Amino acid sequence: MHQEKHTSPLPSPRSIRRACGNELYRTVKRLKQHIPAPLVAQAEELYVRKVIGNLLWIAEHRSNRKALADWWDEHVSEEIAQLWNVDLERLRYAFRAAFGG
Repeated sequence: MHQEKHTSPLPSPRSIRRACGNELYRTVKRLKQHIPAPLVAQAEELYVRKVIGNLLWIAEHRSNRKALADWWDEHVSEEIAQLWNVDLERLRYAFRAAFGG
């Protein structure tokens, strides 16, 4: 029973979408480059799909921002960099600055 007190339920699809959208918004701000809204929406869809696909791992590591940022670098950043036509390392740096990992 003691363990139940410290576990939280998995996030809802709505909260996942909002969190992904906020993280990408902050990333774009730190890139200091205009990214058209349709491309941001495509990146958000991609990011949400990847998060939902790895939800158990992400929920398990929710308090470890560095591990989550490393996961983002490995599984999401390359596709978004290609979609947005930006330098991969610049995108990774901007995401980490925005995300806090």
